[in-house]
Amino acid sequence: SVHEELPFPHFTAYCVSKGGVKMMMRNLAVELGPLGITINNVAPGAIATPINKDLLEDKEKLNAVVKNIPLGRLGKPEDVSNLVAFLASSDADYITGSTFYVDGGLLWNYQEQ
Repeated sequence: SVHEELPFPHFTAYCVSKGGVKMMMRNLAVELGPLGITINNVAPGAIATPINKDLLEDKEKLNAVVKNIPLGRLGKPEDVSNLVAFLASSDADYITGSTFYVDGGLLWNYQEQ
């Protein structure tokens, strides 16, 4: 989640868990690299999935979030799965210890609502 980097007031435990996953990924990339195992992190932003049902049903809140996304839309599950498929392929054999943000630019453009 982008909340490994982006504070999310009143969701401290969530943000801490995401930050912990990021550091675990970095450590495992170093530890397992000599075995040829790559470890990376995918950090989605606002994706149109059931977890965002309330947001999707509230046009005012949805519009406020979309205003923060430079690409002007929520992500689709395929935006995330396509990246994961690439990282799992041999085309990504030399990529390890990296975080990939799938957020339409949200992380670097976010403004508190």
